[in-house]
Amino acid sequence: MSLKSSNKIETNVCELEIAVDAAEFRAAVLKVFNKKKNSIAVPGFRKGKAPLSLIERTYGKDVFYEDALEMLFPEAVDAAYKEGNIIAVDNPFDVDVKEIGENGVTFTLKVTVKPEIEVTQYKSLEGEKAEVSVSPFEVDQELDRLRERNSRTIVVEDRAAQDGDITIIDFEGFVDGVPFDGGKGENHSLTLGSGSFIPGFEEQIIGHVLADEFDVNVTFPEEYAPELASKEAVFKVKLHEIKVKEVPEIDDDLAKDASEYETVEELRKGTEEDIRIHKQEEADKAFEGQVLDALASNVKGEIPEAMYRKRAKENSDNFEQRLGQQGADLETYFMYTGLTRDTFDTQMLEQAKKQVALQLALEKIGEIEGLTATEEDFAAEYQKLADMYSIEIEKLKTIIPEDNMKTDIINEKAVRLVVENAVAVAPKKKEAEDADEAYTPEVIELDDRPAPKKKAGKKKDE
Repeated sequence: MSLKSSNKIETNVCELEIAVDAAEFRAAVLKVFNKKKNSIAVPGFRKGKAPLSLIERTYGKDVFYEDALEMLFPEAVDAAYKEGNIIAVDNPFDVDVKEIGENGVTFTLKVTVKPEIEVTQYKSLEGEKAEVSVSPFEVDQELDRLRERNSRTIVVEDRAAQDGDITIIDFEGFVDGVPFDGGKGENHSLTLGSGSFIPGFEEQIIGHVLADEFDVNVTFPEEYAPELASKEAVFKVKLHEIKVKEVPEIDDDLAKDASEYETVEELRKGTEEDIRIHKQEEADKAFEGQVLDALASNVKGEIPEAMYRKRAKENSDNFEQRLGQQGADLETYFMYTGLTRDTFDTQMLEQAKKQVALQLALEKIGEIEGLTATEEDFAAEYQKLADMYSIEIEKLKTIIPEDNMKTDIINEKAVRLVVENAVAVAPKKKEAEDADEAYTPEVIELDDRPAPKKKAGKKKDE
């Protein structure tokens, strides 16, 4: 197999002429014959026993040519790409067989290739970054969440139900003495004062004690289901259990039981620092995003539409797969967001354009700066993946060769270089948004970078 010629016929399109010699083509014909001979009938021979020469005389010399070319095609194209240093960004098209026969095969094809681009600027790019601060209110909020996580429920037996209690009840509703659909429940958990039941229902449980059986009289709201709206109803209720949530105080005991700290003072300082770190990580991530957006906008060159379409398809498939993992699908997503398929596809394409431009920019910076992937880089990446997926490093190496990591490692170095050389500016004051402005849902952008880990505290045993 050989590349006979390669000519650029458009900015990012090359036409290749590829040849497969007679011996290689004949070997492919024999492979096809051996695969198909058991299904070919020739008079006087059992299936699979007729020689190739007889089958060719019977059905034509070219009986296996098309299948042989189909078998050879991927390998021949890959070999031509390597010989011509062709970096294809899409499948070949306009394939034209010029010659096929005993002397081999010659064919031409067109292929879209990686574009030559220029990065007009990649140092001193600007991004907004605000000073990070933590207020006492934020610390209090986090400590309240800590209290909630370490709360427990206690069964109450020596008093009547009160507002805020968690009750376990049986109930059955009747309208005009007749039970109605959906009006019955057993061992139902109801927090009094939550407003989750019909107005007036929860208030009438207050004051009752364990094992009480009583009636609750209510009137359905006007906006209720049409068959019950504005009607009076009686619910037969039995109170099985009363529970109260006990939330611990913020004291040294809570600090010791629910965190790595010994005192409330240490807990507050540690919580403040955790919040600060988290906010700084978020600010750094937002800054990096703005800088990389600026980098993508500094790419000059004619990028093939095929690269955008391919990346958009990958994004769409990835997004749909993640929805499926959550038990949803695109139709459900469209229903909740108000998006249409056309709008979704348009947003995916716009997102892909930024991603492709950024990818090309990072690769170009890697070339300009002479960035490489060292043995230490590969070792660190394998270790990270091994820790993430709990797989032995040696096994990972058989699944993911170093060549598959090289581009990602170099691109990550290029990201670090760009961000470290960027300039942080104070955020601009945002103008008040028009309250009447229509809301347009946005497609969730898929980010493959792992989220920063927060420091874990000790869990309280209940």
